[in-house]
Amino acid sequence: MLGTAEFSLLPVVVAAASLVTMVMTLALCSLCQWCHRRDSYTELERDDETSEKGGAFPHSNVISRKTIKFERPPGKALVRGNVQPNADGDEDSAENGTSLKAYEDEGSDSNEDAVSEPSANLGRIQFSMSYDFDTMTLVLHIKRAVELPAKDFSGTSDPFVKICLLPDKKNKMETKVKRRNLNPHWNETFQFEGFPYDKLQHRVLYLQVFDYDRFSRNDPIGEVHLPLCEVDLTESPTFWKDLRPCPNSNDNLGELLVSLCYQPTAQRITIVVMKARHLKAMDITGTSDPYVKIWLVYREKKIEKKKTSCKKRCLNPVFNESFIFDIPMDKMKETSFIISVMDKDTLKKNDVIGKVCLAPRSGPLETKHWKEMISKPRQPVAMWHGLKK
Repeated sequence: MLGTAEFSLLPVVVAAASLVTMVMTLALCSLCQWCHRRDSYTELERDDETSEKGGAFPHSNVISRKTIKFERPPGKALVRGNVQPNADGDEDSAENGTSLKAYEDEGSDSNEDAVSEPSANLGRIQFSMSYDFDTMTLVLHIKRAVELPAKDFSGTSDPFVKICLLPDKKNKMETKVKRRNLNPHWNETFQFEGFPYDKLQHRVLYLQVFDYDRFSRNDPIGEVHLPLCEVDLTESPTFWKDLRPCPNSNDNLGELLVSLCYQPTAQRITIVVMKARHLKAMDITGTSDPYVKIWLVYREKKIEKKKTSCKKRCLNPVFNESFIFDIPMDKMKETSFIISVMDKDTLKKNDVIGKVCLAPRSGPLETKHWKEMISKPRQPVAMWHGLKK
């Protein structure tokens, strides 16, 4: 009887054991899933901390195109406007910025009054003259020039001086070229022989300062006219003369209004291409189809390019388009922006109307704009810049 009772309880024991096993298995599975989820969140938090600290710029003394990624941080979407595709013949696409409502009124000049105008100062030149009555020779000594404007987009000039006695334009003399110098010293002497004193009274000394360009036409910087009838050559006078614009130089490429805003916490620079004026006509129709191209440059290497939309048949275009570049503080000193105003062409390569280089070390006005941006964080700083070749 006892053996029969034990045999009848066996199925109950087996069922109970199976139930306990199932409960323990479910509990272990739940515990494993919870542990896995906790580890995943820990990993994500660690990645977020790493991206906030290092981001696209790891702390390294050596940097290359691969390690620099001027990308927008995840989770912050950028509203895109109209992009000018392949406007300069490049195959890579460009990221366009948003239009600012603050500058949407194209007819308003209220913002224009609040920004700095480009300086009209073309520099000054120092020279002296004397006359030898025995040999009837006019002696001209070109000494130096100061505060010359930067004609190259690299922020400097290569000046030299052309000299003639008007109305004779055929017989010209030149000084040597002073490389990368905005305050050059020449100290060169030139002689005009065989000129009777009475004939010199009808001549005009003409000095024209140029920026030497090896691969293209030399750029005029400024000029000086001095009628010799107004000069007492018996006293060997020395002059300081302000350089005046060259009226027939066709050197006016136009101006560009740009706003810069630096946000140190987010480590980014916002560039607003606002408008341009008096652009040089590049087409035979007497107009241009301008757009603006921005290159982010780090250690003289082009890193990232962005472009505005194209404005058809317009020499005074209004863009009002913004572009954001993420740049860590320790990379600022070696960062620059080359902003080019282009003329779009459908049948040939797009023409460069002019350029501006904004950097810690550039032209006087460009450097001033950069330093003011750094000194006024989170505030847009707008300035007009004359375009350079």
